Amino acid sequence: MEKRIDVVCMGILVADILTSPIDRIPEAGQLASADEIFLSGGGHAHNTPISLARLGAKVAVMGKVGDDLFGNFVIEDLRKEGVDTSRITISNKYGTSKTITILTPCEDRRFIHTTGANADFGVEDIDYEYLKQAKVLYVGGYGVLPKLDEDSLVEVLKFAKENDIITLLDVVIPHTESNWINKCKKALKFTDFFLPNNDEAKIITGQTEPEEQAEQLLKYNPEITVIITMGGNGSLVRTKDKIIRASSYKIEVVDGSGGGDAFSAGLIFGLMNNWNLIDTLKLASAMGASAVRKMGTTPGVFTREEATSFIQNNQIKITHEKR
Repeated sequence: MEKRIDVVCMGILVADILTSPIDRIPEAGQLASADEIFLSGGGHAHNTPISLARLGAKVAVMGKVGDDLFGNFVIEDLRKEGVDTSRITISNKYGTSKTITILTPCEDRRFIHTTGANADFGVEDIDYEYLKQAKVLYVGGYGVLPKLDEDSLVEVLKFAKENDIITLLDVVIPHTESNWINKCKKALKFTDFFLPNNDEAKIITGQTEPEEQAEQLLKYNPEITVIITMGGNGSLVRTKDKIIRASSYKIEVVDGSGGGDAFSAGLIFGLMNNWNLIDTLKLASAMGASAVRKMGTTPGVFTREEATSFIQNNQIKITHEKR
């Protein structure tokens, strides 16, 4: 098959409804005024492919939306960035997933979310023949895709590995969960790169420190590369024989939404082009920093040229040690 697609991004698709920062959350019966309320695409399978497309990758999405205005908006938002949306399916049971995000200047964001059509996405929505052409499969939002249980995820990841496709797994874990390793330990055996953030890794492993978290995860697949992101504290990369720590680029944070997904896109771009891990981490960190400069998940994301210039003019500290 002719290689038309570099990366398939599979996972959650969301329509985000955002407010510009408000001074405070209103009390019951009160009205708060915002300068702007706007609609934006969101979810791992929206944010990561758009970031990849900005870097110049050929990328496609597999996910599910409702037969409604929000679903049409998410698809069109991807299409205008050059992302192949032909494998997005339409749910006849649920509307498009939506999240209301409320920003305040001095506190963390507030979210109101409906799972919507993401609850209807399963293996029957995956075009395996189409997937064969990809160099990389990225699965984002595992944990909030109820129909895609671990056995289904293993089936997809195993297929990818059998077809020499690099696999990356990103998760979303509700804070009410515990002992979450039982929902992913079989899938980790078919995962090349695992991308939890520090909070998610704590829920999975029960460990607080990133080094200990990564050490625990390697027990389920010694060949895996664990990459734990820590927001403004940078990232930690752990393999069976090395640890790499990277600081974050200093940048004013306007909206943290989408930073992790843009980081994933930079990582994927480096992997698919056979870059060394240090240069790949620099790009991933720069892409993550770019996403948080503006409201919404992707408006601030760098193009390839912008990312290259930013990396040349800004520094992060990267250290590595053998184990």
